[in-house]
Amino acid sequence: MIVAVTLAILLSLLLLSIPVAATLITLGLSIGEIFSPFPLHRAMGEISWAASADFILLSIPLFVLLGEILLRAGIAGRTYKSLDKWLSWLPGGLMHANIGTSAMFAATSGSSVATAATITTVALPQARKYGYAESLFAGSIAAGGTLGILIPPSINLIVYGFLTNTSIPRLFLAGIVPGVLLSIMFMGCILVACLIKPELSGGTNKATWSERFRSLQDLLPVLFIFVVVIGSIYSGIATPTESAALGVLASMLLAARYKAINRQFFKEVFEGTMRTTAMIMLILISANYLNFILDSIGLSDALTEFVNTLGMTPFNTLLVIIAMYVVLGFFVETLSLMVITVPIVTPVLVGLGFDPIWFGVLLILLIEMALITPPVGLNLYVVQGVRQEGSISDVMIGAIPFVLMIVLMIVVLVAFPNVVLYFTQFV
Repeated sequence: MIVAVTLAILLSLLLLSIPVAATLITLGLSIGEIFSPFPLHRAMGEISWAASADFILLSIPLFVLLGEILLRAGIAGRTYKSLDKWLSWLPGGLMHANIGTSAMFAATSGSSVATAATITTVALPQARKYGYAESLFAGSIAAGGTLGILIPPSINLIVYGFLTNTSIPRLFLAGIVPGVLLSIMFMGCILVACLIKPELSGGTNKATWSERFRSLQDLLPVLFIFVVVIGSIYSGIATPTESAALGVLASMLLAARYKAINRQFFKEVFEGTMRTTAMIMLILISANYLNFILDSIGLSDALTEFVNTLGMTPFNTLLVIIAMYVVLGFFVETLSLMVITVPIVTPVLVGLGFDPIWFGVLLILLIEMALITPPVGLNLYVVQGVRQEGSISDVMIGAIPFVLMIVLMIVVLVAFPNVVLYFTQFV
């Protein structure tokens, strides 16, 4: 009864296009009034303060700020041009640079949307110049953008760690190998597609070896930021939050090095950071209150008991939950999907013997799939918004091969959990 009413109210509010944070608050208040004899709404202030005062959450605006600085300073554009010189000779040409630049930018920005928007702005003029098939080209950018939430530092992994009280340094380390493997799989997909249909690949930007080696200097800023952020965590110098602050300082030094700092630069950087941070924090606070309500009325315990009474094996339960995320990913925005489901689903799976670090990375892959599957695939709309011509169905069709690669990666993680867990034992 509780589950049915909760889902009915949630779906009704989402179908009315009410903002996600307002939907979560309204759902929490409604469920509390219907199913609890206690005035749970009086806890809203305390719950909101507790959700926003956690030290680890300070890393979110700092990582968003870091990505904004690198974007406005033009560092992403320099990275793309350098990788173009090194990778465009491959069948698929610039599309390999799309994936490579997305992977490198993901290692600094932590945001999928920021990665997709940045690479689209830089790459699309080159695609039109050299006559690429825009469907697969745009699909490669949308797919490459998903790497922003898997390769550390990842805002979504920070949110998962916060919601489940899981070690964020271990989550970051667990995301590296799957992120690199998925990047290689994306590039392999492009290579095979262009070998089968050469017309998908356009012309290439010819470069001499001397030009390639000179362009390596444009890759150094991203590597520098990655070393500062990730190196400071695993060397024990800084916590994830402190490493984000170090990353912001390093990115400001780079922006000054490229003479990008002026009044307009600061306006765009801080405005973009405030918009993104406000959206994320409002959803987190709303979700925290909803989770408090659901826990207070006993929904979490009821779901755990329900799963146990089904008599399914742990593996079959995992398959059901994966299927649930695939279906929900078609209709629910990704961050909202995480904060609504993780506090309920994770205890069930951990109780069945699954590692929370492993499930965190698996969840991010499922979220990645949701980012490039219609009708709510956010990266698809970001790429089309920058593209500003043609149909969004072209982007959706172009993203299909990459969705299949994510599915294959999920199969690999389920079959071989050590792909995620091997390096985490050293932290």
